[in-house]
Amino acid sequence: MLFDIDGTLIRRSGPHHKLALIEAIRQTTGLETTTDHIPLHGMLDPDIIARMLRQAGAPARLIRSAMPQIIRRAQTLYLRSCPDLRRKVCPGVRRLLRDLERYGVVMGLVTGNLTRIGWKKVERAGLREYFRFGAFGEMSPTRAGLVRLALGEARRRGWWEPGARACLVGDAPADILAAQANRIRAIAVATGVTSSEELASLKPDLLVPDLRALRAREMLA
Repeated sequence: MLFDIDGTLIRRSGPHHKLALIEAIRQTTGLETTTDHIPLHGMLDPDIIARMLRQAGAPARLIRSAMPQIIRRAQTLYLRSCPDLRRKVCPGVRRLLRDLERYGVVMGLVTGNLTRIGWKKVERAGLREYFRFGAFGEMSPTRAGLVRLALGEARRRGWWEPGARACLVGDAPADILAAQANRIRAIAVATGVTSSEELASLKPDLLVPDLRALRAREMLA
C-alpha cells in the first residue's frame, strides 16, 4: 500500500519545508525567491524549486546547474528545522496504519517531498515504523513515475507481484491520476486542500472524507 504524505498522513505542518527551499536557493544562487503564485498542492519539490527560480528570473542553464546543490541543501536545512509533527497527523491515520500492519501489509510512501524531507516528516509525526520504502520527489519527473518506481522496488523485494492488489492513498488530483496511470487502485481522501467534489470528478476507486472512514479490510477486499 502506498501513501502520500502532505494532506494525507499529516497536514498543517508549518512553513519549515517552504522556508528550507527558499533558504537553499538563496545560499546556492544568491537569489531571493518565494512560493507565492505557485500551486504547491500535488507538485514535486524539484518542480517547485524550478518555478521559484524562474519567477526570480533565473535562466534555464542556472536552474539545471544549481538544482543538485539546492536539493542537497534544502534537505539538510529541513532536517535541522523540522518541528514535532505528532499533533499534525490526520484523523484516522494511526488506526489505519496499525490495522494494515496487523494484516501484514507492506506500506510505502509516494510523495513530492525530497527524500530526507519526506522521511523526516513521517519520523517526526511518529509514523516512521510503518513504512519500509518510498519514492520521492527528486527520483522521477512525474508522480506517475514515482508510483512506477515504488511498485518496482516492492516487486524486486518480493513484496508485490504485478496483478496483485495495490493502492495509492492521496489527497490531491495528482495522486489519483498517478494511480490510474499505473492501473492500481486510487483511494482519495479529502483532508488536503482539494474539495471532495473535485476529487470525485476524477473518479477515484474510493473517496473518503478522512481516513477514519476507511478500514483495512476495504483496502484489501
